[in-house]
Amino acid sequence: MADTFSFLNTKHSSFIPLLSGMPQQAYMPVDLSVSNKDLSLAILQDAQLHKDWINTRLSENGKQVAYGGYLEKRKLYERSTYFQSAETDEQRNIHLGVDLWCTAQTEVLSPLDGVIHSFQENTNYGDYGPTIILQHIVKDHIFYTLYGHLSKASLLNKKEGQKVHAGEVIAQLGTPDVNGNYAPHLHFQIIKDMQGIKGDYPGVCSTKNLEFYKNNCPDPNFLLNIKLAF
Repeated sequence: MADTFSFLNTKHSSFIPLLSGMPQQAYMPVDLSVSNKDLSLAILQDAQLHKDWINTRLSENGKQVAYGGYLEKRKLYERSTYFQSAETDEQRNIHLGVDLWCTAQTEVLSPLDGVIHSFQENTNYGDYGPTIILQHIVKDHIFYTLYGHLSKASLLNKKEGQKVHAGEVIAQLGTPDVNGNYAPHLHFQIIKDMQGIKGDYPGVCSTKNLEFYKNNCPDPNFLLNIKLAF
């Protein structure tokens, strides 16, 4: 699989958009980690307050999309028991994808040709909400991309095996009432092995399982090259 991602990095050495109408220059990094003392749990627990916090930083920098989060340890998940293991009392708080924080209803684009692997609405508090997973094949290697926190309308008229093309609109971002109660954003994740799961895949892990998930879910910027904007 390493050869697949080396190939992608070579072939796609420039920015690949995931959000319609958002050029590379529209992006700025944002820190949602536990080390950010300006971001309290009280803000994170309130979708509107969190949205205002994001929008303030975007406005201050003249940007439209706040980006980041891969392997970021976050307080955000402390608000939901969904991220707490009842058996081990272990907290899942390490983020396995990247988040693109912007306006609800922003259109989501497929970065590559592929097919719809699966989709569903994940309704736990703090979960993905409506979710789509695409399957891609590069040089005979199969891998997957996950899109979480979408609108309910994004799941309409979808079929497993349905073809999608690079740059095609596949979804829109959802509002807090449907997206798991988050400020509007896209969770984007690359997955090598779906482990037989459909319509869902862990987007947050514990320290105990980090090495496995770090290998199975490589840095999405390997494909997207958003960091070239910084």
